[in-house]
Amino acid sequence: MAHRHTDEFRRDAVRIALTSGLTRKQVASDLGVGFSTLAKWIQKSKPDGLPPSADIDLAKEVERLRKANRLLTEERDILKKATVFFANQSK
Repeated sequence: MAHRHTDEFRRDAVRIALTSGLTRKQVASDLGVGFSTLAKWIQKSKPDGLPPSADIDLAKEVERLRKANRLLTEERDILKKATVFFANQSK
């Protein structure tokens, strides 16, 4: 017997698949739905072949935040190494 998902669940699944940066297989697995089911939901949500503008804006924001996060992580790692270096120099 097939499990019926609500329209809200489907919309949320599509939004996550389009904006999370995860692979669609990973999103499908995390949500407990089949990959082909998720692909069908995504296809139905984009009748013109393009994601809605809100999803495009979210995807851009996610990408901007990922870049900022990578930069901050690199800076933190450099500062950690510098702290160790200078701590050893003062001994």
